Amino acid sequence: MTDRPQQRIPNRQLAALIAEAGFSNAGLARRVDQLGLEHGLDLRYDKTSVTRWLRGQQPRGTTPALIAEVFTRRLGRRLSAQDLGLDACAPVYAGLEFAATPEEAVDIVSGLWRKDSGNHAELRKIAFTPAGLVVPSRDWLIGRPDERVARGEPVPDPVARRAEPPRGPETARVPAQGRPGVPRQRQMSIECGPRQRVTMGDIAALRSVGELFRTLDQSYGGGHARQALVRYLEHEGEPMLRGSYTEATGRRLFGAVADLTRLAGWTSYDIAAHGLAQRYFVQALRLAQAAGDRAYGSYVLITMSRQAVYLGHGREAVQLARVAQQGVGGGAPPVVQALLHAVEARGHAVLGDVRACTTALARAERTLETSRPGDDVPYWARFFDEAQLADEFGHSFRDLQQYRAAAQHAERSLQLRGTGYARSRLFCRVVLATARLGLGELEQACALGAEAAQQASEMRSARAVEYVRDFERRLEPYRDAAPVRGYRERVAALG
Repeated sequence: MTDRPQQRIPNRQLAALIAEAGFSNAGLARRVDQLGLEHGLDLRYDKTSVTRWLRGQQPRGTTPALIAEVFTRRLGRRLSAQDLGLDACAPVYAGLEFAATPEEAVDIVSGLWRKDSGNHAELRKIAFTPAGLVVPSRDWLIGRPDERVARGEPVPDPVARRAEPPRGPETARVPAQGRPGVPRQRQMSIECGPRQRVTMGDIAALRSVGELFRTLDQSYGGGHARQALVRYLEHEGEPMLRGSYTEATGRRLFGAVADLTRLAGWTSYDIAAHGLAQRYFVQALRLAQAAGDRAYGSYVLITMSRQAVYLGHGREAVQLARVAQQGVGGGAPPVVQALLHAVEARGHAVLGDVRACTTALARAERTLETSRPGDDVPYWARFFDEAQLADEFGHSFRDLQQYRAAAQHAERSLQLRGTGYARSRLFCRVVLATARLGLGELEQACALGAEAAQQASEMRSARAVEYVRDFERRLEPYRDAAPVRGYRERVAALG
């Protein structure tokens, strides 16, 4: 006697959402296919595919997450694959959400830390998606500030205070959840049970850890201590965020964790885990909003812009830099404004727009000249000085194929830049090598390239390796020349 095939259960959740969204089966299939194209997927679903899903067939791979995103965009509320009656899968959009509340932001970012610190290699393989930049940057720019971030503290109720008579000593300590007239949701915000009480000392420790990991990243590459940073965030950062703190302490806490999360993204970017880096940057942006630190939010956005430049998405890079400029306004210190203009210029250079690029660079130069030693410059912008500006000029002119100008600025940057910025010096040396090659100075180009290759071999940085490989690709037309053969021998000896 043969077993009957298992009968599928009709998916009533999906049917109800299709009706709510006003989709036809063909319309839903078309939107899923279009969203797949944003991720480089050729899906080719049709109305018959949707009919099968409604009958209980489960789509494979990342399709459930794509279907959920289609409904999220249509209905204006976040929906998961499970909400649609579909099996969970590797979530393409997980971590790209710009959370509605600080509590939700903590849930999202702590989930990323936990998965990243475990054996979730697929998380580091998720692709970067330009479409995932739009909503977070828009929500940061136009979103309302968070009114309250404190946890475990009594929630003030101005209406109740006005209505109640003055309290005597015997009634002053009645807990909020026991007071008549206090809304239930406010009562629920004060959770029971022991929790870590966050102090300013804890926040100072977070800041010190950030400085340590920044130094390691710049000197040895993002792959050197990235996992240690993520584990630190999981084991120290999350308990603090879920702990107890006042409003003032909470704002500082969110700011410190935003900085470490951005750094986790930056080190992920440096090892070419671009989709993961993008998610960390989005969550750092949301945490910066909870901190009430608009200026730091602009820094996260230009970090995202730099990643877009590296990946060749010039249009998105320019948009992110301009959103950062709008968000921080004209009251920012000159150093910050100069940084924002310089990063915008890099995006224009990728697009080959000479006029827009040189205009943005000129603005950056003029603005930096107005800075004064006594200016109150945020710690994260202090690296932006004449050496860094020259570096931005060098990269921009290299991308515009104006090699003489690129060489002049790259040389100046290397002369001014401190030895502590090892990776930045490596990048600038490759820019100079490329410029020398463009000017026909093959021997000098190969000597500079070999120095950079030596440095890259001592770092755990996919970007450093890619800079060297890009230079080597440019050497191909000259592969039979003696300087190039010498270069290849030197590089081969590195092992």
